[in-house]
Amino acid sequence: MPVQAPSVPRPEHPRPQFVRPDWLCLNGEWQFETDRGDSGLERGLREAELAGRILVPFCPESELSGVGETDFLEAVWYRRTVTLPDAWTGRRVLLHFQAVDYDATVWVNGVEVVRHRGGFTPFSADLHGVAEPGEQAVIVVRARDSRHGPQARGKQATWYANTHCNYTRTTGIWQSVWLEPVPDAHLRRPRITPDSAAGAFHLRLPLSQTRRGHRVRAVLSDGGGVVAEAEAPADRDPAPHLTLPVPPDRRRAWSPDDPHLYGLRIELLDAEGRAVDAADSYAGLRSVTIEGRSVLLNGRRVFQRLVLDQGYHPDGIMTAPSEAALVADIELGQRAGFNGARLHQKVFEERYLYHADRLGYLVWGEFADWGCETGGHSSGRNQQPDASYVSQWLEVLERDHSHPSIIGWCPLNETYQLLHDRTTALDDVTRAMFLATKAADPTRPVIDASGYAHRVPETDVYDSHSYEQDPAAFRKQMAGLAEGAPHVNTAPDGRAWSVPYRGQPYFCSEFGGIWWNPEALGELRDGGSWGYGERPRDAEEFHRRFEGLVEVLLEDPEMFGYCYTQLTDVFQEQNGIYRFDRGDKLDVDRIRAVQRRPAAFEEEGPAGT
Repeated sequence: MPVQAPSVPRPEHPRPQFVRPDWLCLNGEWQFETDRGDSGLERGLREAELAGRILVPFCPESELSGVGETDFLEAVWYRRTVTLPDAWTGRRVLLHFQAVDYDATVWVNGVEVVRHRGGFTPFSADLHGVAEPGEQAVIVVRARDSRHGPQARGKQATWYANTHCNYTRTTGIWQSVWLEPVPDAHLRRPRITPDSAAGAFHLRLPLSQTRRGHRVRAVLSDGGGVVAEAEAPADRDPAPHLTLPVPPDRRRAWSPDDPHLYGLRIELLDAEGRAVDAADSYAGLRSVTIEGRSVLLNGRRVFQRLVLDQGYHPDGIMTAPSEAALVADIELGQRAGFNGARLHQKVFEERYLYHADRLGYLVWGEFADWGCETGGHSSGRNQQPDASYVSQWLEVLERDHSHPSIIGWCPLNETYQLLHDRTTALDDVTRAMFLATKAADPTRPVIDASGYAHRVPETDVYDSHSYEQDPAAFRKQMAGLAEGAPHVNTAPDGRAWSVPYRGQPYFCSEFGGIWWNPEALGELRDGGSWGYGERPRDAEEFHRRFEGLVEVLLEDPEMFGYCYTQLTDVFQEQNGIYRFDRGDKLDVDRIRAVQRRPAAFEEEGPAGT
């Protein structure tokens, strides 16, 4: 059973699609010290007691951490001593970090156990031979987070203050830390793929090692009991495959209208049939396909009424203050009439995706790619993403493959660079991330780069961003889609950023962003509040503009969806449907009524036209 103190922050299991019964949450108070010169290793911080305290999993820049330091932090150190439970004797202990920004090194009892680069994906260390059950483990973490050079940061500012659409930084541990006991031969994260056409689930079950006579077993269930079972040998394949066929009378397609989830139990059995490892998971049966210019969910046209969600919080920065806050953000979107979200410039924590799964909220998974801009736009080489972008993105794909709520992938966003006849780092990395996505997950559509620099001609989906505020001008701008000439983002002087449109499904994946803060009507744009276009004079003007912009896209039968900017205000960017504290600032019922009008895309007709 989980072992934790009642006052532990964010105590819920951090990995809801792969849950073993035994685990220990390490959130709570840790020793902490900043290391502005990144000289702590030389100064002995690895061995020393640290000077301060911090509340994990909240980053030191946040109020909830108890530190609240928003200056640049080149490196930070953490230290905590824990006793591994005696009840785990005979098993290996894994130390899990859900996310540490950015370059992390972890020592346990003075031994380096893992290094990891990337601020948005989980990593683990096997403590076998370093700390065993019943023994103490002194855990020391150093996190480096330079503001210099290309680095996948998302919206984290590289200058001191929050400016434009960049916000307070996140350094170090910002998601849960936990321990988990496993046997020597154990299950690794399963890959669950729905097969809607066959009415089945395909499971790939990676193993830490193979043992003679071992088998894997999976049991699928619903409210009526067992739906399907399957077994396979586990001694000849490092990642055995199982298929769980769902009888026709037990099939329920996952959708926003019916977010049905099946329970899933997976086990590793020894030669005598005893379970040596087991975990609980879940699965949703649904398909996402492309026919012509249409993106279909379960073979049906479902207009994607998406909202841009950046996942920032006033007190926790990128970390939600509670699990209830994760749920609330989804419910706020649904209340306003959205059926999903672009999870923007941030890899959201796994528990958010779990709630999207169970609440029927469509999401596009995105990488936090901003941070590779080097200036010199005229050179056509101003974007310099490196190989780490690809490796980090592959970790995202592995972590999130099995979530039914994810209906598409977006590796890059608004990469803006002139298109010319010499291959650049951006060309290489854009293609590498696209191909890596298609190889890792051929079941979902992929946008090579949202808006701006489409560099892959065969991208599954094509899109653009537009913050035109006049509905009439917006309608004219979007009118070319029917003739195969949709709006395409270009450089300010009209030169191309993207390869030409080739007839793919198309949507306007950022629009709106209407600047509205009723308490800041007297402030100038640089006075702490901003949004797109001229600020409405009153709430009525906001609502009329919102209605006009949304109707342009709802009335276009070629447009399979849209994404409105944005769900909430974020610091100085005050163009949300809700305030940064999630309070109302508009007539949300009116917003919902506009969005729930029928979309021309959903009208009866051939699905693929």
